[in-house]
Amino acid sequence: MTDATDDSAPKPSILLVDDDERFRSRMTRAFEERGYEAQQAEGHDDAIMIAERESTEYAVVDLRMPGKSGLEVVRALHRIDPATKIVVLTGYGSIATALEAMRLGATHYLTKPADVDEVIASFDRDGAQRAQAAPSAESETPQTPSLARVEWEHIQRVLTDCGGNITKAAEKLGIHRRSLQRKLSKFPMPR
Repeated sequence: MTDATDDSAPKPSILLVDDDERFRSRMTRAFEERGYEAQQAEGHDDAIMIAERESTEYAVVDLRMPGKSGLEVVRALHRIDPATKIVVLTGYGSIATALEAMRLGATHYLTKPADVDEVIASFDRDGAQRAQAAPSAESETPQTPSLARVEWEHIQRVLTDCGGNITKAAEKLGIHRRSLQRKLSKFPMPR
């Protein structure tokens, strides 16, 4: 890790993309205290503008933001510089979105609340895991989530997008409100 007091050594650069200004500022300070040169973006457009101007070595991207999602940010950052290591942070962890983030170019996926040390460890862990386990990673078959799990995750995502309004969520899902209520009470969290 780079010593924060050594001015001659280049600092690793990181881009923090999150719509929550307070969280973003706190993370920026924490990364700077650990010797990183941190830049902030509150959404997709800001992040792309920064990345095109000066690509960073690392990026931390919130999954859920107004406008274009964090998945769109991951896709664009990976297109701009495939060498950028990207960690996706979200308060809405799901297997499906984690797999999609990895498919689009993220190197790791963490659920909030995650602190700076966990993020840094995930960057390091990714490199160590790929170097040590490259042959075996290809031979392992990823575990497919159950249909009930995927359905539950989709329902939760739509319900969150509707601000918890069950009637509105049921309309978007194309099912009766009572059917949605039964699904929510019957399967609060399938595995």
